[in-house]
Amino acid sequence: MKKAILFISFLLMLVSCRSVKNYNAQITNLHPVTDLRNDVDKLYKQLQKHHPRLYQYTSKEVLDFKFDSLKSSITQPMDSREFYKKLAPVVSYVRQGHISVGSANKRYTRKESKKLKKQKFEFYDLEFDYLQNKLWVMSVKGNDSALVGSEVIKIENDSIPNLIKTYKNRFSSDGYNVTLHDRSVGKYFSSFYFKDKGLKDSLHISFKNKDSMFTKTFRRILKEEPTKKADSSALSKPKKLTKAEKEASRLALKQKRKFNRKHGFIAETKNYTRNFSFMEEDSTVAYMNIRSFTNGKYKKFYRESFLKLDSAKTKHLVLDLRNNGGGRISEIDYLYSYLANTEYKFLEDSEVNSRTPFLTAAMSNTTPNSLKVLSGIVSPFVVIHNLIKTKRRDGKLYYRFKYTKPKSPRPNHFTGDIYVLINGNSFSASSLISTHLQATNRAVFVGEETGGAYNGTVSGIYKIYELPTTKLKIGMGLMQVDAPYKQTPDGYGVKPDVTILPTWEDVFLKKDVELEWVLNHINEKRK
Repeated sequence: MKKAILFISFLLMLVSCRSVKNYNAQITNLHPVTDLRNDVDKLYKQLQKHHPRLYQYTSKEVLDFKFDSLKSSITQPMDSREFYKKLAPVVSYVRQGHISVGSANKRYTRKESKKLKKQKFEFYDLEFDYLQNKLWVMSVKGNDSALVGSEVIKIENDSIPNLIKTYKNRFSSDGYNVTLHDRSVGKYFSSFYFKDKGLKDSLHISFKNKDSMFTKTFRRILKEEPTKKADSSALSKPKKLTKAEKEASRLALKQKRKFNRKHGFIAETKNYTRNFSFMEEDSTVAYMNIRSFTNGKYKKFYRESFLKLDSAKTKHLVLDLRNNGGGRISEIDYLYSYLANTEYKFLEDSEVNSRTPFLTAAMSNTTPNSLKVLSGIVSPFVVIHNLIKTKRRDGKLYYRFKYTKPKSPRPNHFTGDIYVLINGNSFSASSLISTHLQATNRAVFVGEETGGAYNGTVSGIYKIYELPTTKLKIGMGLMQVDAPYKQTPDGYGVKPDVTILPTWEDVFLKKDVELEWVLNHINEKRK
């Protein structure tokens, strides 16, 4: 039996290695022109079939022309990465922020992955921001803090202005606003560079700090092993805990896990997704920072936070949605029930292109076969559920979420003044709740226009499709998700009542100019 298990494991390893080898050959080989053009057609047909608002911001005539021009421009064989560089800018013309084009990245065998895990690339220790048309080093993981505050001038032979211009053309916001481009191209610069250039072992980067110019080489190095103390205390046996101490330790760990789940602990950055505090001793001003609407058990956090606001009779609430890329509709609906002051309907019926949108998402060509089998087993129930939820109206299909029913605010909803901090990275769900708050005159908005559209977005559930030749993956939303409020012209985000754009000096000195304005405004109102 043991020999049989070892033999099967060996066969699986060989199959896995062969699969990785075949995939890497597929994406690095030069693809024939006809196959590349076929991938363009496949992608456009997928968008036309599944995307309910494909021509919302760019007309069919213009998009047809863009995709035809792309096909005509492909006159020489190319590999998958070069094809991505030509394809992504054309897809961005759709101007739908939830459509994403993945680059073709090399896969690794288990042995190679294990080796890579023992290494780190120093370049990824840098965190960037794009402010005042320049790329700045925001922070550095590790000991090289001298780089913080430096402007990045050049990476290898590529100037930063050229790289920024290139990367901005490879993704889009919802509609015509540009704030998402400025914020995202800085925050995710390392990811854009990786998609563009692939895995590197070293990079030469030129910096400018005040009047001095210098170049630094970043390498792939072995991770530092944790040092072990060789003193007598390390060799001694750990202290034996009493039964009471063990129980106290167990309860403390349990409480810590509950706290982390409630606040949405982010292990990578050691931060929390949801944060709440009072800003003054008399509790008249509260601050709630929500980094995203994704992880953790949010209901308990909001219940406890608004109970504190109610008990303290807080008059002013600052809701910080800067750099909040969105997340669960269920969470923003729950949060809004504490912020609304009148009866409301959170969502309109969602326009879709299929009567079975959930099955469409599940049966994509990127879905593992095991999940397809499971989807096939439960498909009769999914189909019945989707058919009940989907109705045709005015020649279009609409899916009804439970969030379309009228609701009343919660009994202890907040009745004081609300200030919302927003920027270009306020996207998707954070833009949707902002639309509600602005349309009902419930809040004062401070910062810059959101990257997500005021009039809604195509998201909800996603289909991820892999192109047959180049193996690029295309993600697209399948449902138009919007509030019952609209603004004209279409294609712009939630705009601030007070526009404040922090300078690099503000960020470097950790000066929160948006929050400072709010606190000053509150003090002026008191006077």
